[in-house]
Amino acid sequence: MIIPILFFLAIDLYVFKALYPLLQSDNRLLKFSLIGGYWLLSVAMIALLLYGMSTFRQSKQESALAMYVLGAFFVIFIPKILIGAFHVIDDVFNLFGWSYSKLSLGTDWSRRNFITKLGLGVGAVLFGGLVYGVTKGKFAWRVLRNELASNRVPKAFDGFKIVQLSDAHLGSFVRNYEPVEKMVDMVNELEPDIIVFTGDMVNEHAQEAEGWEPVFSRLKAKHGKYSVFGNHDYAQYGPYSEEERIDSVDRLKAVHRQMGFNLMEDEQMKLEKDGEYIRLMGVHNWGKSRHFPKLGDLDKTLAGTRPEEFKVLLSHDPTHFEEKIMGKLPIDLTLSGHTHGSQMGIEIPSLGIKFSPVKFAYKRWCGLYKEGDQHLHVNRGMGVLAFPGRVGMAPEITLITLKSA
Repeated sequence: MIIPILFFLAIDLYVFKALYPLLQSDNRLLKFSLIGGYWLLSVAMIALLLYGMSTFRQSKQESALAMYVLGAFFVIFIPKILIGAFHVIDDVFNLFGWSYSKLSLGTDWSRRNFITKLGLGVGAVLFGGLVYGVTKGKFAWRVLRNELASNRVPKAFDGFKIVQLSDAHLGSFVRNYEPVEKMVDMVNELEPDIIVFTGDMVNEHAQEAEGWEPVFSRLKAKHGKYSVFGNHDYAQYGPYSEEERIDSVDRLKAVHRQMGFNLMEDEQMKLEKDGEYIRLMGVHNWGKSRHFPKLGDLDKTLAGTRPEEFKVLLSHDPTHFEEKIMGKLPIDLTLSGHTHGSQMGIEIPSLGIKFSPVKFAYKRWCGLYKEGDQHLHVNRGMGVLAFPGRVGMAPEITLITLKSA
């Protein structure tokens, strides 16, 4: 932990340099209090972060403490990085100005700090946004509606409603059931024909999902509830032995069943209505990155299907669509999650603005995409991971209505 500690302290020292002119006062006691308060808070946050990380996998109470500490750390540290970035611009400008004055006629250079002050203002706004994100934003459920029209959708399925949920990461809720109960009520009010969950029920281990069965059992759909695993559901990110990993996977499969989900493991089935049908398919996780499991078997999943059938595939990672499905396999709609929309971004549809840092890692990172006759929908997720909040990227309930064109 020495390297991250030194990194955090270096950031704190540089931001302190930016703030130092604002901490001046003729009152020595006030000046000492401001400077001491800054460093006391900085060191305390680093110490609490290290403590929280060391207890993250312990009891529920300690896990809750870890989440609170992590939230506080992000709320304080991210604005510091932004302030530091603005201060760098001022320092670079001042360095060039000072160098020019020395190399020319010896003109005195007056140090400027306008950009730093601007950074302080922006940092204050970001601080407020982050406070909202970790307290209210992560529970600000929203329903996003999409229509998908295709001449391959059977007439009987015109108006068929699919609700998609994804990336619950239940360990991050630390048994806080009430806000998720509200999400369940919102889903049921939509009266969906099917509900699908596209992976990452937990962060690391199946025990995080235990106790949530009654909550998710309340989700109701006319034609059933279906789910797949995501990369976090295989217990590959914790200090677990192979035996513990296998036990976790088996326990999580049982939890899915107790929640009322039909867990689909490289398989498919018919959804029938008024004598017509569509295919619903689900695969194990497959991700382009070497850090994610490549387990999904599309050949096995598609066995016995026909090209003319309308097919809906549940596949956690959107890169699976890009690498193995798009323009290659007769799958009409792929439903994915995984990206979380980075849990931070800005979306103003009326102005055509949609940005999140995650776009630099994933070309297709949120919403509905159309590629020829094929569609991919990437859900922004309902839970949180690492950063325990959401800023400008609310937790999502997706409603996709099929239309027979």
